[in-house]
Amino acid sequence: MHELGPQLYAETTFQHSNPGFVVTSEGVICIDSPLIPSEARAWRRTIDETSGGLPILYVIVTDHHRGHCLGSQWLSRTVIAHELAWKHMRNYGENFKQRVRDSFKKQPEIRVQFEDLEIIVPSITFQDALTIIRGDRVVRVIHVGGHTPATSMVWFPVEKVLFAGDIVWIDQHPFMTQANSAEWLAALDFIRTLQPQYIVPGHGPLCDVSALDRLTEYLTFLRRRTLDLFNAGRSKQETASLLIPELKPWFPIPPERSPKIESQIRSGIGRVYDEHRRAHEARQAAAAPAKAAAR
Repeated sequence: MHELGPQLYAETTFQHSNPGFVVTSEGVICIDSPLIPSEARAWRRTIDETSGGLPILYVIVTDHHRGHCLGSQWLSRTVIAHELAWKHMRNYGENFKQRVRDSFKKQPEIRVQFEDLEIIVPSITFQDALTIIRGDRVVRVIHVGGHTPATSMVWFPVEKVLFAGDIVWIDQHPFMTQANSAEWLAALDFIRTLQPQYIVPGHGPLCDVSALDRLTEYLTFLRRRTLDLFNAGRSKQETASLLIPELKPWFPIPPERSPKIESQIRSGIGRVYDEHRRAHEARQAAAAPAKAAAR
């Protein structure tokens, strides 16, 4: 566990997210949570031991994906999230829970831990930003989108520490199934303006702003090459088939995860292709009245 400021902590050894917490004079504020129940319970014990048993006031979830929000049941019943995350999470019923269990079919010792899965739906939501003040701590939750429409970051302006959620991935292909690449690049630029001393990424080791460059280059390359192929008349499927071999070498891929990562890359290409298609259609629609008037 890393102490990034006075009683401000982050953990980067869990597989599915990098959670953290801050101890205030009034209680603890958590950022995200481990997905695996045994890890979440161990994390709760660490929090209790570190804080001296202070109550957990809130869990702030940076998005609605399972790796960030499902461990909340072991931490607090008061969850803070963007309103779009709430819209997703309020619909997490039995089918969703079964999909979570089924994702661990090959790991029955983990699968069984989700038999009592409870979804803690956010009870505090926001649209653009939310500032929390507890004791002498200031915590700002900032919506940025990009990774998902709901993605938010948690900023400690005094300590200059940023929990970036899945806006930042280190040495991994970013997960882009719900992404907007233009928003994502804007969010990376925004992080640079904050000038954080430490960035806690959604996945990977602690970093600073210099680590954003590779991800920025990747997204920029992806957008440019997708636009090239769109303008050349290639279909979405053709674009994905041509670009996957170009994108795979950008980040290391464990052999056992290669099929899944390739599927994720394909999905990301599709998202970017649709961004360019919508922009093209908007330009055509805007030009239509002028063309009609010229006839």
